[in-house]
Amino acid sequence: MISLGIDPGTASLGYGFVREHGDSSLEAVHFGVIRTRPGTAMPERLFNIYQELGGLIAEFKPDRAGVEELFFSRNVTTAITVAQARGVILLTLQSAGMPVAEYKPNMVKQAVTGYGGADKSQMGEMVRLLLNLDNAPKPDDAADALAVAITDIHSYRLSTVNPL
Repeated sequence: MISLGIDPGTASLGYGFVREHGDSSLEAVHFGVIRTRPGTAMPERLFNIYQELGGLIAEFKPDRAGVEELFFSRNVTTAITVAQARGVILLTLQSAGMPVAEYKPNMVKQAVTGYGGADKSQMGEMVRLLLNLDNAPKPDDAADALAVAITDIHSYRLSTVNPL
């Protein structure tokens, strides 16, 4: 199974494809960021996200996807633009016909590190260890997306276990 994890954003959208093997080991298939140009009109930026994400889905053919939920404390303008990106992301995933789960940031941190308040360096190091990478993934948006995919795989696995 391959899960696509997404860390939403309009300037930099993190994505990560993680494969779970039959022995439950995990492998980073591909990861990176979709960047849009500053100063570009929002409709064009959103269309760029739609096209690039759709191309990645067509190329790597994930079975499912996990998307980080929106979290903001003060900057409403940033929250609105990220919410617009999330809308495009969810539409793109739904159009591709794949199951989508959404995860709160502290849930992803808890699932990956065991601590819901983990910082960026702790997250990057745990993603590196869980995926057996030589270095922590960069940039942070890509590491966060891989963490979302790991969370999605673990969550899916737990939801499909047959009760005793």
